[in-house]
Amino acid sequence: MLLYSFLAFAICFFASARADFEDAQVVLDLSTANSTQSAPHWVVYADQYQSGVTGPPAASALEVQGAWDKAYEWTTLTADERTAIKADYAAAGIKLLVSVFGSTDVPTTSGANPNATAATMAAWVIEYGLDGIDVDYEDFAAMNSGTAEEWLISFTTALRASLPKDKYIVTHARELFTPNSYVGGGYTKINQEVGDLINWYNIQGSTEYADCDGLLATSSNTWPETAMFEIANNGVDLSKLVIGKPATASDATNGYMNASMLATCLETAKKSGWAGGAMAWQYPNADASWISTVRSLSWPV
Repeated sequence: MLLYSFLAFAICFFASARADFEDAQVVLDLSTANSTQSAPHWVVYADQYQSGVTGPPAASALEVQGAWDKAYEWTTLTADERTAIKADYAAAGIKLLVSVFGSTDVPTTSGANPNATAATMAAWVIEYGLDGIDVDYEDFAAMNSGTAEEWLISFTTALRASLPKDKYIVTHARELFTPNSYVGGGYTKINQEVGDLINWYNIQGSTEYADCDGLLATSSNTWPETAMFEIANNGVDLSKLVIGKPATASDATNGYMNASMLATCLETAKKSGWAGGAMAWQYPNADASWISTVRSLSWPV
C-alpha cells in the first residue's frame, strides 16, 4: 500500500554537446495528484540499481549528453509498459518527474545553450510521458563566476514555454540561496526572476543542517542564510521550500539525521506556518516506512 499521494519519478539530463541518451537517476515525489501540486510535497529520489527492476520502482535521470541509469531504463520499456506503469502511479496520485543535470554535469561551463537544452529536455519529457522536470544544477564554477544565474533563468523560462504550468511540474534542487555569496545573486536572484515558473525547491540538506535549529532557523557560517526560514526571509515563498535529507548515513557524506528527528523538525516548522513537505535521497532506503515516520508529527498517514 502506498503511503504517499504524490511521487515524482525523476530522470536526469546532463549537459554536453551530445544528444544521445544512455544512463541516468530517478526522483520520487509524493504529494497531490492535481496538476498544480499544492503543498505539502513528499519527494523521493531513486537512482540506486535494483536487481530485476527496470525503470521506476513498481508503481530516473537525463544529462545534456542523454539519459542515464533509471532514465535510460525508462526508455527501454515499450510504450505499452510505460503507459501501464504511469497509470498505476496516476491511480495512486503519484507524479513521475525526470531529474536533469546532476553532480557530473556542468552545462554552463561546457557552453550548452540554455534554450536549446531546455527544448531537448522538454521534448524528452513529452515523448516519454512524464509529468515534469527536477533541475539539479551543480555547475558550481559557473555559480561562483556569476554566469549560472542568467543561464538558469533562460533555461527555466524556455522549459516553461514547452512545459506549461497547468500540465507539468518544474522543480529545482538546491541550497545555493546565500544572497551575498554569489556574484550573480545565486538562487535568490533566480527566484526573483523566474520563481513564479518553479513549483517548489527541493532544498538539499545533505551539506550540513544536522539539527533542527541549523536546518530551520540559523545555518552555519559555511553556508550562511540557508536555513529554511532564513531562505524564506530573503524572499522565497515558504510553501515552496521542501526540506531534503539523505535517507541513511550512507546516502550522503554528511547532513544525515534520523527520520524521527526529522519528524520533530517538520513538526516545529509547521507550527511556525511552514507547509512545504520533505524530500529524501534515496529510494529504496527512503521507503514507505521512512516517509511515514517523517510525516508522523506533522501530516500523519
